[in-house]
Amino acid sequence: MALITCQGVSFAYEGNTAVEELNFEVQNGDYLCIVGENGSGKSTLIKGILRLKSPSAGTVLMGEGLKSAEIGYLPQQTAAQKDFPASAYEVVLSGRLSSRGILPFYSRKDKAVANENIELLGIEPIRTRCYRELSGGQQQRVLLARALCATKRLLLLDEPVAGLDPLVTHELYRLIRKINRETGITVIMVSHDVASAVKYASHILHLKTKQAFFGRTGSYLNSGVGKAFLGGELSD
Repeated sequence: MALITCQGVSFAYEGNTAVEELNFEVQNGDYLCIVGENGSGKSTLIKGILRLKSPSAGTVLMGEGLKSAEIGYLPQQTAAQKDFPASAYEVVLSGRLSSRGILPFYSRKDKAVANENIELLGIEPIRTRCYRELSGGQQQRVLLARALCATKRLLLLDEPVAGLDPLVTHELYRLIRKINRETGITVIMVSHDVASAVKYASHILHLKTKQAFFGRTGSYLNSGVGKAFLGGELSD
């Protein structure tokens, strides 16, 4: 069974449909990028996978015993989050909260996992620095390490490079691909950056409040939907 399966899924807000007729599967190890215009339902779908929003129709299935608490999630940052008064290490370690259960303190394993992900993301030199004093790119690496502390199976990333400069954006995309390839963690990412999506992702889901395309990246590049959308992106 697939890791995530959407069968005839729709989502609505106060009776108004946000996105509908979604039918796709995400397999273990996939790197799926969700693209589309603003308001096409991308972030709504992420909330549905996280069980933060229930479908108005259809079913979102999690396979192989996957639970929502085992999903690593990197949401879009708010101004308040950017000003969080804690060390980078403390922010990363807080990703273990969902696995801690009723225990009042972090375990030795929790701290080991945090240290592993700090090393994987190359943020050891900034581990003791205050999070709010870090650059945007450094903050995103810390938050990505935090998300990894919550999962060994699935990462959900909602516009992880928003507001970052081109060089930092490129480095973060390379890190995400490295995580996907070297750890086998499945990645589902929402992005406005279609040119980078087709460079790194194995699969593309294109939304237009409905499912306009789902399949491998190579097929997307040859599709009418992909050619039209990517052409528009490249001409901007």
